Amino acid sequence: MSLEGEISASIHDLTHDGRGVAEIDGRAVFVAGALPSEQVLIKARRRRRRHQEAELLSIVSPAEDRTHAGCEYFGRCGGCALQHLRYEAQVRFKQKVAVEAFTRIGAVAPREWLDPVVGPQWGYRRRARLGVKHVAAKGRVLVGFRERATSYVTDMQHCPVLVEPMNEAIGELAAVIGETSIKDRLPQVEVAIGDQRGALVLRVLKEPLPADLAALGAFGEQRGLDIYLQRGGPGSIAALTDGCLPLSYELEEFGIRIEFAPTDFIQINAQINARMVAAAVAFAKRGPAGRVLDLYCGLGNFSLPLAGIADELLGIEGEAGLVARAAHNAERNACTGTKFLTADLAEPGWAFLREPWDLVLMDPPRTGAESVVREIATSGARRIVYVSCHPGTLARDAQRLVASGYELVAAQIFDMFPHTHHVETMAFFELA
Repeated sequence: MSLEGEISASIHDLTHDGRGVAEIDGRAVFVAGALPSEQVLIKARRRRRRHQEAELLSIVSPAEDRTHAGCEYFGRCGGCALQHLRYEAQVRFKQKVAVEAFTRIGAVAPREWLDPVVGPQWGYRRRARLGVKHVAAKGRVLVGFRERATSYVTDMQHCPVLVEPMNEAIGELAAVIGETSIKDRLPQVEVAIGDQRGALVLRVLKEPLPADLAALGAFGEQRGLDIYLQRGGPGSIAALTDGCLPLSYELEEFGIRIEFAPTDFIQINAQINARMVAAAVAFAKRGPAGRVLDLYCGLGNFSLPLAGIADELLGIEGEAGLVARAAHNAERNACTGTKFLTADLAEPGWAFLREPWDLVLMDPPRTGAESVVREIATSGARRIVYVSCHPGTLARDAQRLVASGYELVAAQIFDMFPHTHHVETMAFFELA
């Protein structure tokens, strides 16, 4: 197929990452920014093996679900993909993605789809990795998410999906960095915001001057942010000044406070995370929960609330630093009967996977838990909670569990990332 000049197209679907889909001469055409039911004018951009990418030139007939984007940088910034879609329709789209993944990839279906869980649409993101770029032609430094489909840093002054104080501090941070001697040797900033205080980890490729350190420290003090420098690998991260306290967040329903380091993984949406934890504990209470296994346990986000109803809980994580902090959090919160071990769950043969458990919870990375599921499926575990950030790998692993005698009793999406295409899903299994 060859697309020349302006082409009129009818959009009939969305891809899993939120691009409009048209069909021209039998080939799928993906159009960022277009919505189903819209008539649009497009121009060809890139041809892929199985589809064509096109640029949206104009909207001839807008969809009923189209809305005004809430951020002036939407369309250029790659941080969000769905601001032009009404929020209720965003949630329906994500539910559809999860349902289709179960059907198409796993050939399974839950006995019940629970209502989607939603929270704040703005000011929800407490973790982010931002690019930094000194642009000589503009005479200043840019700090922001990467632009859509490019490696450039978006020229932005604020970001309404970030929690305060970072929403309004991006432009100010860029200006401060622009006055330092390392403005062209500082490529990245990691943002981590706790309940009381936040932190920024600055990746530096050149040693800052004393004046640079003073300027960065003053910015952090003004904004309530601790500043850390990363001069090399992850082990090189060090606080700019003495006295920085650990970051933390609270799971109020369970009276649990979890401490974390600035680069630790935490769920980015505090309210949605709290509701996911509550859903997992509620499912655990449907039957005996004497022995609980928490796989990919991280800092103990699920482990510690579950410890309150378990006689024995074993948490497994591949990163030793996270395991140490999970054990520390358990001690701080007086969670008895808990134990944490370091283990690479990509490797088969771990004895704990074959033990009888009343509940197994797993929260794997995007690649899923294929090797773990293969062994857990024959362990006789009574109930399984699977937390997933990738519907496709969840569907694949659900298929194996169902084939091994488990019933997929329920599934539920949690909108962890409003205005993006990312889908967080929880699936609940019981041994039939």
